[in-house]
Amino acid sequence: MFQLNILKWMQESATESTELLIEQLLDIGAALSDTYDLGDLLHLILSKSREITCSDAGSVYLVEKKGNQPSRLLFKVAQNDSLPDFSFHELAINMTPKSLAGYVALTGESLNLSDAYNLPLSVPYKFDKSFDKNTGYRTCSVLVLPMQNRSQEIIGVLQLINRKINSNAVLTANNFQELIQPYSQWEERIVSSLASQAAISIERNHLQENIENLFEGFVKASVQAIEARDQCTSGHSERVAKLTVSLCQEVNTITSGPLWGVSFNEQQIKEVRYAALLHDFGKIGVPEAILTKRKKLYEEQLELIEQRFSVARRTLEMEYAQTKYKQLLGHLSDISQQHTQENCPLCQKIENLDLELETAIAKLHNYWQIVLTANEPTITTEEPLKQLKQVLLYTYKDIDGQIKSLITPEEMAQLAVPRGNLTFEERKAIESHVTHSYEFLKRIPWTNNLQQIPEIAYGHHEKLDGSGYPRGLKQKDIPIQAQIMVIADIYDALTAGDRPYKKGLPVEAALRIMRREADQNKINSNFLELFEQREVFSILGHSLDY
Repeated sequence: MFQLNILKWMQESATESTELLIEQLLDIGAALSDTYDLGDLLHLILSKSREITCSDAGSVYLVEKKGNQPSRLLFKVAQNDSLPDFSFHELAINMTPKSLAGYVALTGESLNLSDAYNLPLSVPYKFDKSFDKNTGYRTCSVLVLPMQNRSQEIIGVLQLINRKINSNAVLTANNFQELIQPYSQWEERIVSSLASQAAISIERNHLQENIENLFEGFVKASVQAIEARDQCTSGHSERVAKLTVSLCQEVNTITSGPLWGVSFNEQQIKEVRYAALLHDFGKIGVPEAILTKRKKLYEEQLELIEQRFSVARRTLEMEYAQTKYKQLLGHLSDISQQHTQENCPLCQKIENLDLELETAIAKLHNYWQIVLTANEPTITTEEPLKQLKQVLLYTYKDIDGQIKSLITPEEMAQLAVPRGNLTFEERKAIESHVTHSYEFLKRIPWTNNLQQIPEIAYGHHEKLDGSGYPRGLKQKDIPIQAQIMVIADIYDALTAGDRPYKKGLPVEAALRIMRREADQNKINSNFLELFEQREVFSILGHSLDY
């Protein structure tokens, strides 16, 4: 009966141990699936492997490739319960069969060593005792396993050191023989399975990292494509992204007031950064002539007007030359009359004609200067409209004999633009870039944590009072992230010295304009106040001059 009870107890204990192990492995699998940071993932793999084998120490190596071939091992993570204060530094080692990790990485074979100091002479690998010598530690039992992905490709090596008989034991050079035991075949199988699962998680992490790098490259290429079409705003998207992210981070520090409770996690900040980088991508759909327009007239228009002025001047010179020729012919018919130079009527007529021509040419030159002045973009409403109308009324005979104006009504409309350099129609075309951006961005299959990018970018020209574009949204309908981006976008537009119609304003002048916008309920005053108080603009190297 006693033996039966012992047997039953052993069976129950074995069942409980198996169930506990299964639970541990399930927990480890779930933890590996939920961990996305590579550093955290490697630490988790090592700590869990040590936990189920009662290992005192361990390390993880990752295979570094050069092209498609493995070249080095990266010593990424190390843990040691008996030396908790030891400072670990990541390093790279050559991949050679002479080291334990190198041998496993190259061959794919596991190593289960009962004593690393006593290896057969026939094996190619040796144990590096330098760590033990430097720290006084004593490495004994070692389990080195390859981490293979689903393609059976070795992507790393898991190394466990000193399996203890008691997980709480602290090893010393004096007690290691009493407290350390070899790794069993059963533990080797379990950890080998865990290493394979870890390899898949690492590969998933690399894949995620590659996807993120790919997307980052796509975003940068998109920004470069925008700036290639509009060189005058080069760097705008990057600056807006920096300002937006920095302001979001400042919002996260607020502990009281109207902004308390507004916060952004890491994924949301990444989301708003991408939205800021891509907010002007729709400019790629705006006609290039409008996008790159520098003055009120297009360059080819100004060249045509200049040609008309040249023809008008030549016409004047030709007409006056013909008049003088006729006067000369009339003088020859009256050659019998004798005149001195002082009372010569022909000389007087010729002199008067020269003066009239000089005056007419001066008038043309003055009109040309009026056109050049009116062609300059400005942010004021003072324009020489009266003088422009005089130019519009001026006519000349073209080379085809037709009477034409120096400037057309269409050109007059462009020159009479009171603010900036765009007509109403051209401004509408520029404003359409917001819708173009949205239509482009919403076609991208964003992941769940980036799904708001199209809506955030769509709102970067909306105003709280509904006077913005393209939808005329009011505050409650504008995403908070877009309200923050508006602050960054307006600030950079005011301070950047790359606009064709204005010079960049000093920081204080820009903030003064933005305060007026906030007072009129155009932009969010709370975010603007934080932007100014925390001097978020300093991230661009800007500062207030008091």
